[in-house]
Amino acid sequence: MLRCPACDATYADRWRCTCGHPLEFAERPLPEADSPADVDPRDGLWAVAEFLPVDRHVSLGEGWTPLVDAPDWDAAFKLDYVFPTGSFKDRGAALTLSRAAELGVETVVEDSSGNAGAAIATYAARAGIDARIFVPTGVKERKVRAIERAGATVERVEGSREAVTDACLEAVEAGAGWYASHAWNPAFFAGTATMAYEIAAQFDWAVPDAVVLPLGHGTMFLGAYRGFTALRDAGWTDRVPRLLGAQAEGYAPIADELHASTGAQNDLADGIQIREPVRRDEILDAIEATDGDAIAVSSEATERELDRLHRAGFYTEPTCAVAPAALAEYRERGVLDEGADVVVALSGSGLKG
Repeated sequence: MLRCPACDATYADRWRCTCGHPLEFAERPLPEADSPADVDPRDGLWAVAEFLPVDRHVSLGEGWTPLVDAPDWDAAFKLDYVFPTGSFKDRGAALTLSRAAELGVETVVEDSSGNAGAAIATYAARAGIDARIFVPTGVKERKVRAIERAGATVERVEGSREAVTDACLEAVEAGAGWYASHAWNPAFFAGTATMAYEIAAQFDWAVPDAVVLPLGHGTMFLGAYRGFTALRDAGWTDRVPRLLGAQAEGYAPIADELHASTGAQNDLADGIQIREPVRRDEILDAIEATDGDAIAVSSEATERELDRLHRAGFYTEPTCAVAPAALAEYRERGVLDEGADVVVALSGSGLKG
């Protein structure tokens, strides 16, 4: 059952409330135990099934990505680019397609700049469900090939990223299929929340002082917030870390609301080129609740950090580089205390970038 937080309407299934607000699961699962039981990483994302609102129906063994020391950055890196399709979006795709399978869906539809489309297409193939993915005409060909090789239909759309979403929604409203949106579907956020559970487990059921994450539609950012909040509410941890977002200049609605806009444009970080995030208010609420922040990163800083990552053995796509670049900026601004435990999320593989 889904519920609208704005008007309290409930639905068996729908991609958006009639009032226009995103929907959530009517009940938030929490474990009965007030401390962590044995968690087996071999169960993947469902190692913490007590927190998940969807049973496992579709899986490629995803989850429990490495948390590795990055001494040159005085931080730990969460390597979410080592998933089956090369991005953290597999977390959300596994739960979204599991829910689609529960509902008996025959065709899913998604709009994406590449990574989410590849994840949805791949997990749809695993589930035996048809997929139709809308992408910008300028999307990287490696990402298109990943979608097509999974058997999905690719629909190229001229214009902005927002135009891609509009074309996709027109198709959904015309009955093209079930909207497996990484921006709207609550199952997707339940999936991205698993990153928080893994980080806490890898910290021996503590949490870092701060987590720095790329921020576009907020699928990783809000997932982390929901996951860490659930852990605290369950009594498995004692607090929620500060959440620090990294946006791309020119596509930074959250950072621009909190700070003055630079007026520049970062086209390298193509995975977070979102000017109108669906859950903008939720992102701002999460920042306020965690004493967090969001800043815009330049193309020059992104390029420098990408080269630095590659030379250190972290083969990521350009969008990933905004997070460690933002870490340096946060330290320069005095946002982070010296010696703070910081985790930086690396979200997508350079093999597709």
